[in-house]
Amino acid sequence: MRESFLKYLQFERRYSPHTIRSYSDDLVAFEAFLNSEFQTAKSEKAQTLEIRQWLFSLTSSGLAPRTVNRKLATLRSYFKFLLRDGVIDQNPMAPIRPLKVNRRLPQFVTENEMVRMLDQFEFDDTREGRRDRLVMELLYGTGIRLAELIALDVGDVSLTAGTLRVLGKRSKERLIPYPSGLQPLLEKYLEQHSEGHENVPLIVTDKGDRAYPMFIYRIVNHYLKTFTTADKKSPHVLRHTFATHLLNKGAELNAVKDLLGHANLAATQVYTHNSIEKLKAVYEKAHPKA
Repeated sequence: MRESFLKYLQFERRYSPHTIRSYSDDLVAFEAFLNSEFQTAKSEKAQTLEIRQWLFSLTSSGLAPRTVNRKLATLRSYFKFLLRDGVIDQNPMAPIRPLKVNRRLPQFVTENEMVRMLDQFEFDDTREGRRDRLVMELLYGTGIRLAELIALDVGDVSLTAGTLRVLGKRSKERLIPYPSGLQPLLEKYLEQHSEGHENVPLIVTDKGDRAYPMFIYRIVNHYLKTFTTADKKSPHVLRHTFATHLLNKGAELNAVKDLLGHANLAATQVYTHNSIEKLKAVYEKAHPKA
């Protein structure tokens, strides 16, 4: 049933290959545990007690609560699928509750640090230098995900409308604006990069192949480490930075949700906590009774 479930995730839920691989790894590990501890060969035969034992083994091994909860989410989806298809008549995950986790605020780069990097740093006036600047500008200026950036083709850029056509999670397409100040760089980059072809990757490696996650990560880390003291210096931090800076400037939460491509408002609300922390800092610094 595991393979049927993974095909369901791929073709019906349209999950990304990375997500499907994570689900598969979790199920393989769960089945190995069942076979080792209970001599249960099939995961669909698992009962609540066995799942609780697996949960105990995961926490005992020192895994972080967030990691354990992700693995539990895999089982929750799996058994809901089995219940839907009539393979089981009771969901053994029903009594299982996720572990409590400490709320962790998204890390972000300060406005001053981003302005210094993008306005004062001299990127090389080469194909690679323009590409690197474009990577940094797009991640910060649009808030797109790393996978969305990599998937962009030249034809997804509309210079006349000033928009990007982005394919997000579960193959949901959305149009988002890019900063108007990016127009000259994009025009010059596209003129020298695409030669009129639309079905070519927008961001490529030095060898001309479509960029891959670690390649983008190295670019982002290289430039951020010069300008920020933030602990994390990854593409996703620039997404956090985009959302936090918009909310700090008074953007509506629903608008930020649509720009980020979030399925629900709860995923976006986490960024409001950064804004609240900023207000607290201002209050404590300025108010005489703080």
